Amino acid sequence: MATNASLAKLFAPTGTLRASINLGNPILANADPVTGTPFGVSIDLAHAFAQRLGVPLELVVLDTAAKSVQAVNEERADFGFFAIDPVRGKEIAFTAPYVLIEGCYLVREDSPLSANEEVDRTGRRVAVGLGSAYDLFLTRELKHAEIVRAPSSPTTVATFVEQNLDVAAGVKQQLEADARQRGGLRLLPGHFMVIRQAMGVPKTRGEAAADELRAFVEKMKASGFVAEALARHGIEGAAVAPPGQG
Repeated sequence: MATNASLAKLFAPTGTLRASINLGNPILANADPVTGTPFGVSIDLAHAFAQRLGVPLELVVLDTAAKSVQAVNEERADFGFFAIDPVRGKEIAFTAPYVLIEGCYLVREDSPLSANEEVDRTGRRVAVGLGSAYDLFLTRELKHAEIVRAPSSPTTVATFVEQNLDVAAGVKQQLEADARQRGGLRLLPGHFMVIRQAMGVPKTRGEAAADELRAFVEKMKASGFVAEALARHGIEGAAVAPPGQG
């Protein structure tokens, strides 16, 4: 069984635990508009994990999921917070999810579309954040519609509007906020996917590191830590994942 000291060395070979933080998902992380200091559920979990290992924490703050994944793959960060996806899973060992988030479609008020199933048609163009969980999922699932990739998830609706696209895909809460701000937009009913947000560590760190991170996530869910963090940051519409694979 790995000791705390050996685990600390596995996770933080530099002596400082480096957490990859993605500001492109407002459910998990945001930056204070005045100070620029990041805050959110993922930051709370990162601090708690550093305390568990007994090492100092450094936040590697990035603006997209793709950059956040790359930082962990290249071991410029020691772990991170990602939507589970088989493409990412080639290099990253995931925990079970700690939060479940709905991925939804946004259209204009006068759009003829009324259901998710109507999106995948020849000639339709769908905006999605480059490298996001939605991009990876829709790249596999859409057989007829064209995917137009915005620079990041937060710029998806802007790209949708500016390029006069048919649909925007993303986090339900982000799309709802953009619809309120811009007007003339609506969400299609239901969701096209449920995003399983997890923590992940490079597979090169070995199974002991992956097992420790998995145990940490289960403890944080069971103790109420994740639910309390969601409430503290005023996050609505995201659910704490059930025990295990959820």
